[in-house]
Amino acid sequence: MPLNVIPFPNIDPVLISIGPFAIRWYALAYIVGILGGWLYARTIVRSQRPWGGPAPLTVTDYDDFILWLTLGIILGGRIGYVLFYNPAYFIEHPAETLQLWKGGMSFHGGFTGCVVAVVAFARRRGIPILSLGDVTCAVAPIGLFLGRIANFINGELWGRPTDVAWAMIFPNGGPLPRHPSQLYAAALEGLVLLIVLPFFVRAGALRRPGMVTGVFAIGYGAARLFCEFFREPDAQLGFLWGGLTMGMLLTLPLMLAGIAFILAARRAAPLGQTLGQT
Repeated sequence: MPLNVIPFPNIDPVLISIGPFAIRWYALAYIVGILGGWLYARTIVRSQRPWGGPAPLTVTDYDDFILWLTLGIILGGRIGYVLFYNPAYFIEHPAETLQLWKGGMSFHGGFTGCVVAVVAFARRRGIPILSLGDVTCAVAPIGLFLGRIANFINGELWGRPTDVAWAMIFPNGGPLPRHPSQLYAAALEGLVLLIVLPFFVRAGALRRPGMVTGVFAIGYGAARLFCEFFREPDAQLGFLWGGLTMGMLLTLPLMLAGIAFILAARRAAPLGQTLGQT
């Protein structure tokens, strides 16, 4: 191993194994991320200060919504991966579509699944779609951070070859030292957004429905685009047109949508005024 390469920690992807039953770090990241986001969301909904009064949804609403959200994340993430990243393989091996424990989840698919869950639940419960979406986006970085750490533990989604001092040789990434791009993503998509979004929440962004969703979309998009310059493209896809990757291609519409949400939120009446007019 070259002297300037940091040894990969090589953590067992399986946390606990009892007979045929196994708990993997990847699954644990999803579970803890959803539970952590749920608890944080309950705090946001319960507090009146960021809303300028009572929130337009209740803690019970969000408690009931969490199952819908979980299904949206899992189903959307898996379907997105199958359709966006490896459709030819899964056409030949359809049974593996359900084998989530082997990995293969798409953020953009999971985000789309969350959007479907938010719209469907909000309409069913009669609560504002944008406000429910804002709360959900505000807590999303918890799951993003843990998910990227799980990617690192699994030794997957490694970066491009490099000679930086913190390069690593990943077990399945060949002999070349590579960027630990999973850690870049964990820091930017997770920790940075977890600092930025609460700032907007405390500043009153929830009073303009759609604002937090827009900030999240732009913030995540900027972080993802940056990380894509260091991440090795999926082997089955490689680089697309002009050096673009699939991650970049899917992120650009998300950022445009984020800009549209922010512009619409700035033009609309604040939440307190809207409630006062009804």
